[in-house]
Amino acid sequence: MNWKEQYKSFLWITGFFLFAYFMPIEGETFKKAVIDAFVLAKWYAQEHVLLCLIPAFFIAGVIAVFISQNAVVKYFGGKAKRWVAYSVAAVSGTVLAVCSCTILPLFSSIHKRGAGLGPAIAFLYSGPAINILAIILTARILGFELGVARVIGAVTFSVVIGVIMAYIYRDEEKEKTAAQLVMPEIEDERPFWQTALHFFILVAILVFVNWGKPAGETTGFWYFMFANKWFITTAFGLAYAASMIYIIKVNKWYILAGTLFVALAGFFFYETPTIAFIAAVIATTLSLTFSKDEPNQWLGETWGFARQIMPLLGAGVLVAGFLLGSAEGNGGIIPKEWISTLLGGNSLWSNFFASFAGAFMYFATLTEIPIIQGLMNSGMGKGPALALLLAGPALSLPNMLVIRSVIGTQKTVVYVSLVIVMATISGMLYGTLF
Repeated sequence: MNWKEQYKSFLWITGFFLFAYFMPIEGETFKKAVIDAFVLAKWYAQEHVLLCLIPAFFIAGVIAVFISQNAVVKYFGGKAKRWVAYSVAAVSGTVLAVCSCTILPLFSSIHKRGAGLGPAIAFLYSGPAINILAIILTARILGFELGVARVIGAVTFSVVIGVIMAYIYRDEEKEKTAAQLVMPEIEDERPFWQTALHFFILVAILVFVNWGKPAGETTGFWYFMFANKWFITTAFGLAYAASMIYIIKVNKWYILAGTLFVALAGFFFYETPTIAFIAAVIATTLSLTFSKDEPNQWLGETWGFARQIMPLLGAGVLVAGFLLGSAEGNGGIIPKEWISTLLGGNSLWSNFFASFAGAFMYFATLTEIPIIQGLMNSGMGKGPALALLLAGPALSLPNMLVIRSVIGTQKTVVYVSLVIVMATISGMLYGTLF
């Protein structure tokens, strides 16, 4: 009998029993926190799962099936030059407009394909931390200096944290590198540019379908992109259909029937374009279901990532809402006033608290900016604001639960600790200078 496992189960059961036994269900704060947990879960399901996570799962499936292990190893693994691997990983966020949860299936996929721990961690951090629209809005709304500091901090963080993680677990990395060096070179079934084009089309759909409305603007380039995002998405959708036929080699009649289905959904539900998007997901799923070989494997990998990640995300969102509340709700167990009070000034504690709280809070893409703007209006210092910007978008409680399932508890704790410590130091330096 494995006593360690038995005691772990015993502690989980005991903990749940004690929580259930002493639940203060009569208290108004507890009731509001429970409601807020479900308010956050509902908001997440309505605003984030369909348009963010589902495309991300399909993109992860593309990496797992169509991008060969040799290609991942070439740019991220032991065979890659370190400066190439970290450079590619560190700037990935400028392409992927994703949050701390949407990046997870992509991270899991490149890690599974043999990426080194350091570059994979750099990719994990940079993905949600430095998307170009968030940087621009940070500079415009919160100040130019804070926008520049966010760029410098995020790019530096991704590389430094990746390098430290690779150094701490260098023995494991040496074994992985040695195994990769003896891997035979397997010729890809299709030219890499074709796979890259299909990947780019999917990423473009993910980016434009989630393009947010610029705060307080009704003109200009960013508003134009927002106002026309569904037309742009439609153009990439047609490119996606062509790619499915000519690159992925799915039966053209499946794709033509699916395209007609999506077009009809878009025509009859013109005012709700999300329905056409859902129709496209259904059409893709059915086309891949009745296909063979690689297309069917793509669907299998996509479902595998969804099955691994969604339950943990759901649990994490509920817990985060219970503890910290939601933007629309009444607040969690931890009062928002406490957070505002603790974030003033530029002390070690205020910066650490901002980093720690941000690490466990969930921020959808771009939502960190109005939240921090509100906190700054309530007295939050500039140092803690940067600390929250550097720790918050890249981490969340749901994010941590999934990372643990991919790289293990110890590496997850080290990674989260490094983010919190570095965000704290950066916040203090920035607060001192500005």
